[in-house]
Amino acid sequence: MTKIETYIVDSFTDKPFKGNPAGVCLLDQKMTDEQMLSIAKELGLSETAFITLVDKPNKYSIRYFSPVMEIPLCGHATLASSKVLFEINTELNHIHFKNIQGLDLMIKKNQEKIEMEFPVYNTIPQNTPKELLNALGIEKISNSVFNKETSILLIEIESCQLLNNLTPNFEKLKASHNSINGVLVTAISDKNDFDFESRYFWPWSGTNEDPVTGGTHTFLAKYWAERLNKKKMNSFQCSERTGFMEVELISDSKLTIKSEAQIILKGELRI
Repeated sequence: MTKIETYIVDSFTDKPFKGNPAGVCLLDQKMTDEQMLSIAKELGLSETAFITLVDKPNKYSIRYFSPVMEIPLCGHATLASSKVLFEINTELNHIHFKNIQGLDLMIKKNQEKIEMEFPVYNTIPQNTPKELLNALGIEKISNSVFNKETSILLIEIESCQLLNNLTPNFEKLKASHNSINGVLVTAISDKNDFDFESRYFWPWSGTNEDPVTGGTHTFLAKYWAERLNKKKMNSFQCSERTGFMEVELISDSKLTIKSEAQIILKGELRI
């Protein structure tokens, strides 16, 4: 019997049961892709991270699985994993995660918050199928672009009120496109504390809606930085659970994502 120390962590929130819950499994032996996918299915969260110590004290490999497939990069599961490691080893103040793409993700402890360095990705214009817009319940868009690294379609609409009220038909949404991992809908925020808002729908590769999505900010941050002429911004994801983060473009290729996370469960998987 293999015993795996396992956590559930709510990311991008300062309150339990808000933000985006992620599974975190601390591995001390190699597991197959099939085993990790089975665990992700069993936990039933949007992503579960599997982390393995590579070199003491702070270098780890990290892999992410949704209940459907492996995800190359996941912000909220990275934040969740960082929260666990910082709590286990209070002397740690920074961590290096290496993902399956070979990216070196630098993580820093910043008092109650955690700061993550992520890559910056570009977007290119792309038309949105009418069937996809109908499935989302969107009649008019301001812009439509595509990010190739994540295979995500970004749609800007005119108000966050419309964004908050979206009730997609997920069966029709999945049938409306066959070559994307998800669709991110975004709008400028009308809240004093935030610059822009978003919701992320991904029935093609995960659950219907991801509560809070750090990985989309690899291109969403640059998108809004150019439109708002700002490098530091506050982002709000207006899903049912809601979540928040601060993003800052620190170079043409890197940004920081800063937020909080709450450990709500610690246990042991037995397989």
